[in-house]
Amino acid sequence: MLKFFCGVLLTLGAVSGSFAQAASVLFLNPGSTREAFWVSYSQFMQAAARDLGMDLRIVYSNRQSDVVIEQARRALQGPDRPDYLVFVNEQYVAPQILRLAQGRGVKLFMVNSAFTADQTSLMDAQPDKFAELLGSLVPNDEEGGYLMLKELIRLKGPVPPGQVIELLAFSGLKITPSAQLREKGMMRALAEHPEVHLRQLVYSGWTRERAYEQARLLFKRYPHTSLVWSANDEMAFGAMQAYTETGGQPGKGVLFSAVNTSPQALQALLDGRLSALLGGHFSLGGWAMVQLHDDELGVDISQYGGRDQQIPLLQLIDHAQAKRLLVLNSTQNYGVDFRQLSAKGHPSSWRYPFSLQTLMH
Repeated sequence: MLKFFCGVLLTLGAVSGSFAQAASVLFLNPGSTREAFWVSYSQFMQAAARDLGMDLRIVYSNRQSDVVIEQARRALQGPDRPDYLVFVNEQYVAPQILRLAQGRGVKLFMVNSAFTADQTSLMDAQPDKFAELLGSLVPNDEEGGYLMLKELIRLKGPVPPGQVIELLAFSGLKITPSAQLREKGMMRALAEHPEVHLRQLVYSGWTRERAYEQARLLFKRYPHTSLVWSANDEMAFGAMQAYTETGGQPGKGVLFSAVNTSPQALQALLDGRLSALLGGHFSLGGWAMVQLHDDELGVDISQYGGRDQQIPLLQLIDHAQAKRLLVLNSTQNYGVDFRQLSAKGHPSSWRYPFSLQTLMH
């Protein structure tokens, strides 16, 4: 078996039929096994693979772009190439992966982060040097950042004329498209609310520890802060810890928000420590598996909504949904029959039913 460079390898084997060889999929997970989001992301993909009879392997790169590239190189140029390679455009690695894949006979699928305009221009200028994508699925990150701040402002309530609401924001990595889009959405909401003043936006690298260290300084610098916007749950928890150490109670003096439906985030919402929570995009990899399985069956997936699709998965999670998701986290298949989501046999007007509601029935 291939030994992937600096990665944690999870293997899920399945064979559909007595002699049929299962379609093989390798997912280059940009996170780590310590990140609840990326672990849940992998688990949902594995649930889909089990249902669909596909062979899924997952390697983690611990957010190191050079590791991702080496994992892709070994997978694409080694003797044990997968049928499909699924990856994320984290830290702008996508063009390098497409270059490595050129002529290798592996189908490529991108999740979570779309190409930037610069990347698209680069590849359009030299199309013969880059492999083509089979397709991509990305969430509504810009809308997510917008909805999250709008909900915080709504919960805070109106302020008297002449007064302001002070906001702190914790984003991920500057070179991650999803972080950039969530920030853009936050800025759109700010433009609609001049009474809200963004005191500082910091980059915490998606980590609790970094956000905690930054928040300790920021709460001292801006003692009148009343809203905290965070682009993921780990950074929100770091900021909440720092606020608690000042004697504050999250959800009371300061309202916190987060993205991701980790069990800890769902419980924090139910407890009132998190005031606004968005999630649903952990399911993207599982939905991608449905499309890869359809491609294996000979379905032209581009007929059902286009080759590259944005799905409005990021939505505000209410208490009933939080309770439901906590229950689903403990099930093997999340209550989803992935085979029933196939486009096979449907007219081209049909669309894949990929949404958080699919998990909420």
